[in-house]
Amino acid sequence: MEATNTENPQEPHLRHVETDVLIPKMMREKAKERCSKQVEAFTQCCKETGFFMVFRCQDENAALKECLTAHYQDPTFYEECKQEYIKEKQEYEKTGIPMKNRKQKVPTSM
Repeated sequence: MEATNTENPQEPHLRHVETDVLIPKMMREKAKERCSKQVEAFTQCCKETGFFMVFRCQDENAALKECLTAHYQDPTFYEECKQEYIKEKQEYEKTGIPMKNRKQKVPTSM
């Protein structure tokens, strides 16, 4: 998904790698969460059929692709992920702590 050329003056400038790599990566991760039923159905089918999954899991694969594609092509979903990315980026610039480290619990006693 490409970024729009009309920039909001309130938003920080995003680099090419952010708009074309990092935000779409966030979209893929969130889409997998939102399509968890389809992911689970496809995973279960693959486990049950083994080598023949290519032939026997076509319906589950098609449902998963349809769900994921719907999210990837949704401009509202892209904007939602972009805003979340900007928020995380600003928080990192403020604290110097990456998001994955901020989510960890801080010990109550040292």
